[in-house]
This record gives sequence, structure tokens and C-alpha cells, in this order.
Amino acid sequence: MIDDTDDIDDAEDNGDGRRADGTAGFLTVLRARRLLAIVRGRDPEASFRTVMALVESGVPLVEVSLSGADALGVLRRARGELGPDAWLGAGTVVTEADARRAADAGANLIVTPGLGPGVATAIGLGLPVLAGVLTPTEVIAAAGAGATALKVFPASAAGGPDYLKALRGPFPDLPFVPVGGVDADAAQAYLDLGAVAVGVGSPLVGDAADGGDLDALRRRAERFVEVCG
Repeated sequence: MIDDTDDIDDAEDNGDGRRADGTAGFLTVLRARRLLAIVRGRDPEASFRTVMALVESGVPLVEVSLSGADALGVLRRARGELGPDAWLGAGTVVTEADARRAADAGANLIVTPGLGPGVATAIGLGLPVLAGVLTPTEVIAAAGAGATALKVFPASAAGGPDYLKALRGPFPDLPFVPVGGVDADAAQAYLDLGAVAVGVGSPLVGDAADGGDLDALRRRAERFVEVCG
């Protein structure tokens, strides 16, 4: 069961959101910073530069999707540059093998699109899990499995902020993170409705992970940090 009690706010943090100290630490940073960036690119070098630019722009929670090119290599390289305490997630984790490879590559956060075998494996490895859910039945299953937080995906296709509002009716205390089609305006709406954070891919990253403009990425990051801060 998700532990959403107040004592997680006492977990140690170094002030910039980059200390990795288990599920309590992840929830603390998630609540404080309220933004998870999602990097999925066709160019591994550009994806790595994107991760670094995001962190340098004040986005301490970054997920590298395993569906991107050489994602494990990007994770290993980013971990080497950022050090052991940075929050660095692996996304699109579906299978047990996905979870284990991601952990071996340096991920200390696992993000899934749904409730596949990778959820239990990651939990067994002691890693925080942002588990993909959509329906009330999936919310109950993910909470019961021990997910750290709940990724509402695909949020925009399910009805956007109105859907989150409806979902929070029976589950007012669970940490929901809407993902999918979240631009800056939608991010504000989700947070106003009680989302603990938002996960943002292309509206934030744009084409940077495919070799696009990093300065434009930094400007978008500044806007999202302002909205979510």
C-alpha cells in the first residue's frame, strides 16, 4: 500500500532535490518540485545533452524512456556525470528484464506505462516506482502492489484535468502524477486540482532529444519550473 503519511516530509534532502534516499525521498522531492521531465529521443548524444540541460535548468527529476535510442547508454552516461545522489529515472519499464537492466544502468527511479511485471521487480529491488494507471481498478491494484506514486496515463486522452478531478473523488489522498499531453496550462490545472506533480515530455523537451535547440529547451524548462515551483 502507498504510504502517503506526513512523516515522509522529514526524509533527508540536500536542498536542491537531488538526494536519492528511497521511496520517501522520492515523494519528498516530487511534492517539492512537482515536475518530472520525460526524455525520449532518436539521438543518444542529444538525449544525454537534454538530460544534462534539464538538470542544469532546475529540473531535478528526469526520466529517460527505454523506448528511446540507446536509452541504457544514456542512463549510464548521465549517472556518471550527475553522481550517485541525482534522481535519474528509467521510463517505459514493462518487463522484469527492463527493471533489472534499468537499475544496472544507474536508474534509481522506475516509471511504467501500466501494471506490468516490471513494477513488482522494481519494488523488490527497493526502487521507487511511479506506476502507470488509468482506471479506479488499476489505482487500487497499483496502491496494493506498493507503488510509490501513480502515473495517470494517458491523462489528456482520458479527459484531462476533469478526469483527475473525478479520480481524486474516491482516492483523495493518493499521489497522482498526470502524464501525456501536459503543457504548461494543463500542468497548472492539474496541480490546482491536487496532483502531486506532473510528468511532461514533448511540451517541455520538444525536439531537443533528437538534436534540436537546447536554448529553446532551457526557456521551456524555465517556464515549467515557474509553473510547478
